[in-house]
Amino acid sequence: MTETTENSEQIVRDFLGSWGSRNLDTICDGFADDAVYHNVPVQPIEGIDGIRAVFQGFLDAFSAAKLDVVSLAAAPGLVLAERIDYFTMNDGRKVVLPVTGVFEVKNGKITRFSDYFDLADFEAQSGLRL
Repeated sequence: MTETTENSEQIVRDFLGSWGSRNLDTICDGFADDAVYHNVPVQPIEGIDGIRAVFQGFLDAFSAAKLDVVSLAAAPGLVLAERIDYFTMNDGRKVVLPVTGVFEVKNGKITRFSDYFDLADFEAQSGLRL
């Protein structure tokens, strides 16, 4: 499959929008088996099993999540998405986090996903340590 700007953008928008479903399979559907997920302040996670485990951890910690796109730039196989991520912790606390994600797409799947954000801000708001 040859990536186009349109399909690369749609794959990323589908992923970002999927968090509202809280369904792990739906959230992970757009990832290649050998994908890499990197919350840049911490070590990257390699492979879909590791990515699923991290995403399940987020689902376990938050009762709701919404990833709002502020701006998005796409090219064939590459998408940059500036976002505000909104999480509701299980105890009701709110987390509001500015994030920029860089996505590489190949053969219709996300092969690399790197998120850039202020780790100290996330940890202070959420009480979690990544």
